[in-house]
Amino acid sequence: MSHKNLEELLHANGGPVNHLRNSPSGPNPYPVVQSEYTNWRDEQRAWQQTAVLFNQSYHMTDMYVSGPDAFRLLNKLGINSFKGFEVNKAKQYVPVTWDGYVVGDVVLCYLDKDLFNLIGRPAVHNWVQYHAETGGYNVKCERDERSAARVNPIARKTYRFQVQGPNAMQVMEKVLGKAPPELKFFNMCELTIAGKQVRALRHGMAGQPGFELFGPAADGDAVKDALFEAGRQFGLHLVGARAYSSNTLESGWIPSPMPAIYSGDERMKKYRAWLAANSFEGNASLGGSYYSNDIEDYYLTPYDLGYGAFVKFDHDFIGREALEKIATRPHRVKVTLELNDADVAKTIASQFGKEHERAKYIDFPSAVYSMYPFDRVMKDGKLAGLSTWVGYSSNERKMLTLAMLDPEYAKPGTEVTFVWGEENGGSKKPTVESHKQVEIRAIVCPVPYVAAVRTQYADGGWRATGKL
Repeated sequence: MSHKNLEELLHANGGPVNHLRNSPSGPNPYPVVQSEYTNWRDEQRAWQQTAVLFNQSYHMTDMYVSGPDAFRLLNKLGINSFKGFEVNKAKQYVPVTWDGYVVGDVVLCYLDKDLFNLIGRPAVHNWVQYHAETGGYNVKCERDERSAARVNPIARKTYRFQVQGPNAMQVMEKVLGKAPPELKFFNMCELTIAGKQVRALRHGMAGQPGFELFGPAADGDAVKDALFEAGRQFGLHLVGARAYSSNTLESGWIPSPMPAIYSGDERMKKYRAWLAANSFEGNASLGGSYYSNDIEDYYLTPYDLGYGAFVKFDHDFIGREALEKIATRPHRVKVTLELNDADVAKTIASQFGKEHERAKYIDFPSAVYSMYPFDRVMKDGKLAGLSTWVGYSSNERKMLTLAMLDPEYAKPGTEVTFVWGEENGGSKKPTVESHKQVEIRAIVCPVPYVAAVRTQYADGGWRATGKL
């Protein structure tokens, strides 16, 4: 039976928790790009030791917002300050609901007068487009959907590459024929590569120095080939889809907060009635060892995600009143969990032999198996917080998770327990086989986990401080 909108779909499937917990979708796809170009271990190693080329052309949605009211619309919806925001600047843009919970986060680029681009998972794009259409704004929203949501997966408007790593600036100097511009973090300029005009953003996913480069899709192959050729002598690796999704474990960015749109008052109900049943939010899935029948227990504030410094009460925005109250309360703290080697090995070993029930399979390098992963973190039998991303770093030789813990448990060195696997043998998701839950010891560590990222990246480590 088809449903007209997200509100109908959730009602038909017994509410948001039941719908998401048993959704057939898996983790966020990274289509078109090869799974591996060499092997994911060497590709991981390259972003710490030499240089990498990430091809981000296919897994994110772009939405261009233009018109006389574009600045006013985006300012109204974001927690971020827009003071000093001008053409050729960008920011990590975070909208929240009227209750102060995160809808999502994207990179927002100020491309030209009255022209902006939102890049990332489409929950934010949907929220912005809804308000653009219903709020009386004189704007236009033009979407360039991610490849997973289109019939022709390679028919994108733009290409998007990142060159990162200790040797990234040497690669850029070689391909440019001169020293790369000394841009501040989240600033943009124009460059020429292989005779093509390229927009360059000072940014990076792995928490290493580098540039994000984008331009018309027709120029993509020429630019990529030139970058790869220039990078040969500096150890540049192309990074495949397997390694790409694990880079966040070292850099500390939580990729997949649940959009806080599945409940709320009449205003949120109208939004769900506007959203299509087959929207990103309708097709998403919920997984992990944390269970609650209340969908709002999965919602996150900007403070949970380490975005507290982004919240600026210098403008009126949706959710401001709620966040002014939330700001005065204790907040969970974003941390890295270092999982115990012996416990991880024991969990993996449970896949062998028929004399015992096996644990949930741990995939490498990313062990995430749903769109919204939520695992319990325990201390002395009490819930200490939630883990939202898990995987293996070959660079650190560790299984790591990104978690948000209550302040009393967030001090580095604290011993906690990470609960792996779902209850009662697992949900109906195709990515979940029959298994038993297991407990894995863990040590609380800083975020970002990699010291160089904490101290050097973005003029002092914005991923650690939240300050740009």
